[in-house]
Amino acid sequence: MNSGVRVAFVTYRGLPDLNADDRRAAAALDERGLRVDAICWDDPDADWLAYGAVVLRSTWDYHHRVAEFYAWIDRMETRGVRLWNPARILRWNTDKRYLARVSHPRLNPPPAAILDRASVVDLRALLEARGWDEAVVKPAISADGFSTELTSRDRAESDQPVLDSMLARGDVVVQPLVPGIRTSGEISLMFFSGVFSHGVGKRPKAGEFRVQERLGGIIVRTDPPASLIDAASELLAAEAPGYLYARVDVVADAGTFVLMEVELVEPSLYLGQDPLAAGAFARAIERIA
Repeated sequence: MNSGVRVAFVTYRGLPDLNADDRRAAAALDERGLRVDAICWDDPDADWLAYGAVVLRSTWDYHHRVAEFYAWIDRMETRGVRLWNPARILRWNTDKRYLARVSHPRLNPPPAAILDRASVVDLRALLEARGWDEAVVKPAISADGFSTELTSRDRAESDQPVLDSMLARGDVVVQPLVPGIRTSGEISLMFFSGVFSHGVGKRPKAGEFRVQERLGGIIVRTDPPASLIDAASELLAAEAPGYLYARVDVVADAGTFVLMEVELVEPSLYLGQDPLAAGAFARAIERIA
C-alpha cells in the first residue's frame, strides 16, 4: 500500500469532476490507500510536483489548443513532473501522422495521405490517383471523431470546401474507408503497463461509419482473439515502450486486422465494461506512483 500518496487525474474545464469511468479508477485507488485529485491541465495554481503520478485522463479540449497543450507537456517534462503517459509518448501520439509510419507484420493501418496545412489539394484527383472509392478525411490532430468526414469520388467536388477548410486550420490525414467498420465495427483493446486488461466491441449505428457513443455507437464487452492481443502488445512495445495505459483500435476486415488508432493521450478505457478493469488500472498506477 502507498498510503498517503496523491495521484492527479488530469482533466479539462468542461469536466472538472471527472467522468464515471475515471471515478471508478479513483475509487479503486482509494481502496489501495491512494488519494486522487481531479485537476484541469491548464490550472495555473496546480502543484504538479506534489503528486506521485500525474495521469492524463480527460484533457478533451487539447486538440483545440494544441500549442498550449504542447507547451504544458514541455513544462511538465522540464520540471520533472511524473507525467503519464510520458511526454515523449504524448508528443508522438497527439499527431495522427504516426499512422503513416507505424508498421507491424500482422497489424497495419490503412494507407494514408498526409496533407500539409495551407496546401492546395484537389480531392477528386487525390482519390483517383490513389484508387480510393471512399475515404475518411480528418485533422491530423483531433479527438473523439472531431471533424472526421467521409467522402467519395462521386461526392469529392461538393466535399472540396470541407477539405479546404480543414487545410486552412491544420494538417490533414486522408485514408481509404475500411469496409469492415460498417459491418463489424471496431475492437478496442486496453492495456495497462504492458499487460492486456480487457476488450470492447464498438459498432456504428445504421448509416454511420464512426463508432463514438456520442454519434450513436453501441459499446459491448468482447474477448479479442489471442493473436490480436499478441499483435497489439508487440506494436505497443515497439512504438510506445514505457506506457502506463494504451488503447488499440482495430477493425476486422476480409480476414485480417486493420489498425485504426493507437490511443495514448486521453482515451476512454471503458472500465465499466469489465468488473476487473478499474482494479487493474489502479494497480498499474500504484506501481509507478
